[in-house]
Parts: sequence; structure tokens; C-alpha cells
Amino acid sequence: MNVLITGGASGLGAAVARKVAEDGGRPLVLDRYPPKDDVEHMQADLADRRSAENAVHGLARAAGGLNAVVTAAGIDACGTLCEVPAEDWERVVQVNLLGTAAVVRAALPYLENEPRGRVVTVASTLGFKAVSDATAYCASKFGVVGFTRALATELAGRVAVTMVVPGGMSTAFFDDRPEQYKPGPDAELNRPEDVAATIAFVLSQPSGCEVRELVVCPSREPSWP
Repeated sequence: MNVLITGGASGLGAAVARKVAEDGGRPLVLDRYPPKDDVEHMQADLADRRSAENAVHGLARAAGGLNAVVTAAGIDACGTLCEVPAEDWERVVQVNLLGTAAVVRAALPYLENEPRGRVVTVASTLGFKAVSDATAYCASKFGVVGFTRALATELAGRVAVTMVVPGGMSTAFFDDRPEQYKPGPDAELNRPEDVAATIAFVLSQPSGCEVRELVVCPSREPSWP
């Protein structure tokens, strides 16, 4: 199984790439940075639609097609609407929402040629619950929720579509934030490997069987429900 993974150089994306390889698949990583693991990859900025599209086509052609796409890339810019520079705010939406749409759009011609073609988007519990100082992230992830649900209807019977909704994960996602926006010392966070295992479960379903939406969060996740 050829699986294209955005954000596959770190965090959840890297965990998904490792799990795909462990299960005998072929991970194809699309990321702004080169992955630490020895996997096939192309570098592209998801905020640049043409760059993202070219990377999808390059990876798909080199691999001889795609069986699935997992859009795990995501960024954040914490702060009030007026505190976050407009360029940073817009980049969150460009990467998380528009980048997801660009990658899926470019991948669909390959996925539609497969009997088990699948799209797995990665939303967030903050795609359902809005919190202060996260207008960019919430806007982007609420958008991913709407995009994925509409896409599932649009592609029904042609390409399987799943939305994975993770809660907090123990990744470098929080590293560059101001202290006030980092998880506290008592915060419970899931391991990205465990979330990756749920994505692998989605990818393992037979043709015609779809997991439409899947929430994976710590048992005391404060943003769910």
C-alpha cells in the first residue's frame, strides 16, 4: 500500500509513516523539512498550493500510484486575534485547511484508480470546541471538519473518506509556544504512536467498509466533548 503522508517528518505524521512501513506498506512523506527516518519524501510548503500539488504528483508517479493519503500536517499560532500577526494567522489556515484541500485534490486522480483508495484527514477536538486565543487554529480545524464531511458525501462509493479527530498528543507541536499555551505538568497527552495505530486501523478496512469519523483523545481531554 502506497500511503502519502503530509507532515510526515515529525509528530503524528512521522508515527504514521513508521506504522505504515511496519505493516508492510510504502510511506511517501510530504513535508517542509526532510524526515529523520529513511523514507521516500519530497519537500514542499503546504502554504504554497503549486508546490504541494507538484510534490503529490512527484511522489505518486515515482511510486506508481497512491492507495491512500493521510493529511497529518498542522501548525498553530497562539494568541488573541489582534496579537497574532496577520501573516502568521493566515498561514495557519493556508497550511491546515487549504493545504489539506490542495493535497487531496491532487491525489484524487490516483486514488480513484484504486479499489480501496482512501483519504484520511486529521482534524482536532478544537475543530468542534472553540477556545480563546486560538482563532486561527479553530478556524482551520472547523474548516477541515466541514471539508471532510462534504468530501465524504461527494466521493461516496468512489473513494473512502475518514476524519480522525485527535486530542492532545505528546509531540513537538507545543515546543515553540509561549509557556502559557503549553500543556501543564499534569496534562495527559496521547502518544502519537497510539493515534497512528488508529489511522492504520482505518487504512486496513476492506473495500466498501469505511470508518467515517474517529475521535482519539486522552481519557481526561479537556476539549472533548
